[in-house]
Amino acid sequence: MNKKIGIISSIVNLCAVVGFALCMLLGSNFGSYFICMFIAFSFVPMICTLVVYSEPENKAAGYTAMIFAGIYAVLILLVYFAQVTVINLESLNEQALKILDFQKFGLFFNYDLLGYGLMALSTFFAGLTIESETKADKWLKALLLIHGVFFISCLIMPMLGLFTEDMQGADWIGVAVLEFWCIYFIPIDILMILHLKKKS
Repeated sequence: MNKKIGIISSIVNLCAVVGFALCMLLGSNFGSYFICMFIAFSFVPMICTLVVYSEPENKAAGYTAMIFAGIYAVLILLVYFAQVTVINLESLNEQALKILDFQKFGLFFNYDLLGYGLMALSTFFAGLTIESETKADKWLKALLLIHGVFFISCLIMPMLGLFTEDMQGADWIGVAVLEFWCIYFIPIDILMILHLKKKS
């Protein structure tokens, strides 16, 4: 069962990341928000499965990865569920929109960055649990560890106020960064599937 959960969640995560990339290219904000919830839904069991198969001496790193994954999921689901429900269906005043609307680069946008920062931190600790037995495992470990670097930028950028509504080119810059992230994360999902397939 553990192996099945891990492989299925990795496949769902892969499909969600690809779907997210396509939605951004098509300019569908609703689609992007909706599909991102499935990245969160699948990321948590994917990380949990890694921990199940980790060596005893790596369990502390694994448990840390699980906790950060859970916090990431909570933040991201709050942000995107608000976008597809309240923002999409309600008529809100400007002050409420400034806080809740992702496109306004306000509080919920900052929560989103914090969430992805915690996801990065989770992948870093998840990478520490992997014993590099094969070339594919070495790549998976390296990609997870390097992905952890995103934590720093995701944590610091909101504090610097780099993103504002009147920022020129904010939309295409955001899309470009997120498309790069998708391209980076797709191999992680593929390698995760291969890694878990070897487990008994």
